[in-house]
Amino acid sequence: MNSFIKLLIDVGPLAVFFIYYKISGDLIDSILPLMVATVIAVFVSYILEKKIPIMPTLGAGIVIIFGGLTIIFDNKIFIFMKPTIINIMFAAILYGGIVFKKPLLKYLLGTALKLKDDGWNILTIRWIAFFIALAILNEIVWRTMSEEFWVSFKVFGILPITFIFTMTQFPLIKKYHIE
Repeated sequence: MNSFIKLLIDVGPLAVFFIYYKISGDLIDSILPLMVATVIAVFVSYILEKKIPIMPTLGAGIVIIFGGLTIIFDNKIFIFMKPTIINIMFAAILYGGIVFKKPLLKYLLGTALKLKDDGWNILTIRWIAFFIALAILNEIVWRTMSEEFWVSFKVFGILPITFIFTMTQFPLIKKYHIE
């Protein structure tokens, strides 16, 4: 898939959410456009890749569930907690892979990365810690900051934090890389 299109699919729903939030000034009014854009992004990804994208589809399901709860109950707490729950869920899934001795990151990234088993284990533990840290950070932000700050953090904070964390993993990947 073209990297620009991939970026658009990944970031598009967040951009739609942010634009609607800035226009309406209301978080709940921004949820339905986020839900629609997320479903469209997964559908486009499916059409282009000819397979169901597992993580985006799971994420879309969670957006629909928590977005729907936010709209139905007119309560923003559901959308505030969505990143926390997604991150804890990802950490738990990866931890489950460790418990059952099935390195799930290897299955997800195995076509892109070839690592020794020790490398996969260390990388998995680091991602588990990262997802837990993101969950805690989201809880701190939504509970202590303004709604507008949380929206900006959600749109402009989490992605750069994730990018920086990913970049810091390259020495590990290089160390355990299999030629």
